[in-house]
Amino acid sequence: MVDLVGSKRVYILGNPDKRDTGAAVERLAKFAGPRCTVVGTGFGVDARAAVAAGARRVVVVGGDGTLIGVARSLGDGQLPLIGVNVGKLGFLTEFSLSELEADFDRALGDDSLISRRTILHVNVQRRGAGSETALAINDCVLQAGPPFRMIDLGVSINGAPLTQVAGDGLIVCTPSGSTAHNLSAGGPIMQPDVDAIILTPLCPHSLTHRPLVVTRESVIEILACHVNPGTTAIIDGQVSFPLGPGDRVSIRRHAADFLVVRNARYAPWHQLISKLHWGQAPSYGS
Repeated sequence: MVDLVGSKRVYILGNPDKRDTGAAVERLAKFAGPRCTVVGTGFGVDARAAVAAGARRVVVVGGDGTLIGVARSLGDGQLPLIGVNVGKLGFLTEFSLSELEADFDRALGDDSLISRRTILHVNVQRRGAGSETALAINDCVLQAGPPFRMIDLGVSINGAPLTQVAGDGLIVCTPSGSTAHNLSAGGPIMQPDVDAIILTPLCPHSLTHRPLVVTRESVIEILACHVNPGTTAIIDGQVSFPLGPGDRVSIRRHAADFLVVRNARYAPWHQLISKLHWGQAPSYGS
């Protein structure tokens, strides 16, 4: 006989900075106990303990930033993440606490609900020596910074020169990140599991620079030709690397995919329509 409870191994991780997270984690652990094997609970965005404990799913109680931080901590060992929103927007964290309890068995057992999404591997090579790396779930933003004068970035794809962007910077994002900074900058909205990478110039000093979508197998190299002292490469709004003249940023697809469990009760575009109000008709006066 197959041990259905034992085969569903869950780790519950909460963001301690979010109000009522402690009570939510305790409630979930108590609810989940008879229905699966809870291999551990914890607080923060480091989910490596879940991998060590042999978890098959990680329930993340927090907001979108929490979920992104957890995914980045998993590196090559990505696990399906079930996001329970106790934050603000909750675009990636699709479940409320009550919704997860109502659909708990399916969220844990139905692999068709797992959405596989591109992760970016970002490497910053210093002109002098040394390098720094990070994973980007949403985006890598190269931003001018103080004293906020225009910067110049040379962009190549797969070793072939593409363009020189002069302006406030450049966003390189995944389809998951298309509804974040990219959206505010006028970039395209992408279905999150599309195999692509998006390049969106920030306030370019040109009428010809527009957002560009390339295959996710592309290798994007960006040379800091002329930058400000405060110019920075910002990863998911959470990790920052200062950029100096001559530094190179290489961005490519990471070997593992970001895995997030969808809420089965909603259509794939539900979050876009209900939370960002995409396609909403204008309100006309009487």
